[in-house]
Formats: sequence, structure tokens, C-alpha cells
Amino acid sequence: MPFFNGLGPIDKSAEQLDTYVDRVLAATGAAEADLVGHSQGGMMPRYYLKFLGGADKVNALVGIAPDNHGTTLLGLTKLLPYFPGAEDLLNAKTPGLADQVAGSPFITRLNAGGDTVPGVRYTVIATQYDEVVTPYRSGFLSGPNVTNVVIQDKCALDLSEHVAIGTVDRVTFHEVTNALDPAHATPTTCLSVIG
Repeated sequence: MPFFNGLGPIDKSAEQLDTYVDRVLAATGAAEADLVGHSQGGMMPRYYLKFLGGADKVNALVGIAPDNHGTTLLGLTKLLPYFPGAEDLLNAKTPGLADQVAGSPFITRLNAGGDTVPGVRYTVIATQYDEVVTPYRSGFLSGPNVTNVVIQDKCALDLSEHVAIGTVDRVTFHEVTNALDPAHATPTTCLSVIG
């Protein structure tokens, strides 16, 4: 297990999520859970939903700046073949990062046969200023029950990047609330989240 969380294989993280959701459902008596995750945490639950039976236990998945179709890290991942041993080192020491590279075996398997599974509502919240998930639209999903949101479409003045969108951005928080309770959703604007 790596020292830093999120560096281990993503399929193993999904197994941990499986165990955790089962514990939450048992403790609460709820039939289904809603999941909200940022970055890898917004993409990793899709593995749980698709391959570990999570679709029967989850109502909604909200991904904040997820790398659903991988990332190029502003093109840096395309340089790996030019540095002998770099790709092997990445795979060996940080498989969770290697899994997130656009075109990786993990990303290819995750998206084979479609982005979504039946019975789950999906929301992706992205920022056009994302410097980690690049291009930022690679986070978007296709399929039924999918809503893709760019926070700058809600508030053009919002300059939040990858970290801010998942930690302090009020436009994002409002969109998460709307996604989790669509029956009571309210319009998100710059003004609706000030104060």
C-alpha cells in the first residue's frame, strides 16, 4: 500500500469503496447510497458500479473534476516514451497515477461498452481551468441519466481550477446539492452562491 492514498491501483480502491458502501448501507438501513468524489475519487466509483456490483447499491454518482476518460496532464503524458524507464517507474511505484493516463489499460477497460450503467444518475462537474484533468472535457460522460456541467457556464467569473473546484468553490457545492436532490434543485448563478 503506497504511503499516499490514491497512488495504489484504482481497482483496489474500488474494492475498498465496495466494503465501505456495504457498511454504510448496513448502518443506516438505506437501500442505496449517493456518492460524491473529486478527481480520481469522481472516476474510481465507476469501476465499482460497473465491475463490482455497485450499481444495485448506488442511486447517484457526482464526479467533481473526474478524469473519466483519462488525462494527458497538459500533454506531459505523451512525453513518457522519450524518457527510458519513466513509464515503467510510473506503473511500478504509482499505479493509481498510471491508471489515469488517457489510453491506459484501466481507462480503456473502464469505458469499454459505454460510460454508464443502468439505474444510476450521473453528474459531472468540470472547470475549464482544470490543469490536471486535461482536456477538461475528458471528464464528461455519455449515456442516459447523465448531466455534464461546466461551472463557468453557471458563473463565467468563476476561476476555480482542479483543486479549488473540489474544495472551496461555491458554484460546485450548489451543483452538487442540485444533483443529490434534483426535485428541489435551484438555478446556479454567480449571485445564487454569494453570501
